[in-house]
Amino acid sequence: MNSKLDDPQAGAPNPKLKRVWVKVVPWKKEIVTCALESGVEAVLVPDGYTSKVKELGIIKTIAGDGDIKLGEDVVEFEINSKEDEEEAVRLSKSRTLILKMKDWTIIPLENLIAQTEGLIVEVNTAEEARTALQILEKGVDGILLSTTDLNEIKECMKIVQGSLQITLTSARISKIKPLGMGDRVCIDTCTNMTEGEGILVGNSSSAMFLVHSESISNPYVEPRPFRVNAGGVHAYTLTPEGRTKYLSELKSGDEVLILNYQGKAELAICGRAKVERRPLMLVEAEAGGKIVSLVLQNAETIRLTTPQGKAVSIVNLKEGDEVLAYTEEAGRHFGIKVKETIVEK
Repeated sequence: MNSKLDDPQAGAPNPKLKRVWVKVVPWKKEIVTCALESGVEAVLVPDGYTSKVKELGIIKTIAGDGDIKLGEDVVEFEINSKEDEEEAVRLSKSRTLILKMKDWTIIPLENLIAQTEGLIVEVNTAEEARTALQILEKGVDGILLSTTDLNEIKECMKIVQGSLQITLTSARISKIKPLGMGDRVCIDTCTNMTEGEGILVGNSSSAMFLVHSESISNPYVEPRPFRVNAGGVHAYTLTPEGRTKYLSELKSGDEVLILNYQGKAELAICGRAKVERRPLMLVEAEAGGKIVSLVLQNAETIRLTTPQGKAVSIVNLKEGDEVLAYTEEAGRHFGIKVKETIVEK
């Protein structure tokens, strides 16, 4: 029996970007094209049509002969009764479920979301998708949109991409210490950022600063709004799947999370990760009894983010200043959140 598509070791990572799949049964070329152009993860197509999809572009297919095997990796399951709910919970232990409701109601989904992970629900409109993603504040893990309306696909993607919200907290600077030389990473994304936007980075996987983008004008270099000078090669950043990666692991084509100072997140593509040897600085802060720390390049163009969304250069930081951070319980294994005791210093 195949395992669920999401690694089940840690339960549901949080936060994470929700999946969007589009059902193209019967086959319609224009729906697949729209799904490709909108950034949909996968299309469910009849058996034998995977090659036709690949002729249009690179996107995963869900079919008996697809990239994701329908009937093996993923099972379609209709909910009509309480007994069906119990069977769905059982099946979900080993496979990803696509749930279909004969009468589209919220209560069965609430029951299932409370008991299991990895649920995809079939919906017909973007508004139904919005509801499914908000149930019990947690929502389903993804949606399968069944529609022939191209505008519904585009609207659904807007809803999903705008639904990822991360709670940031204020951290008070407690230590600033110049260090020696070391390797640091610039993350050059394929997205231009503005003031108040950056990427979460930290020495610990459970505590990260919102490192500001190089979107601010200064007398030394031209703004590079696509770039975040993120920190030492050892540092962690948060990915759209709710996992972490070392900065040293990032490469062209990887997905990263961009956040603004209000915690709204969006997916971006790493165009390049540039490692260079530079003088470094340790910055530490305290947030709710938790230490947040990061080794950054020691330069005036490196900035953190204030709770008001302003960029503050690390060379101007002083003890007591407040900057934005993200904290969670410690404990990850290969970037996946796990329940364990761990101390990072």
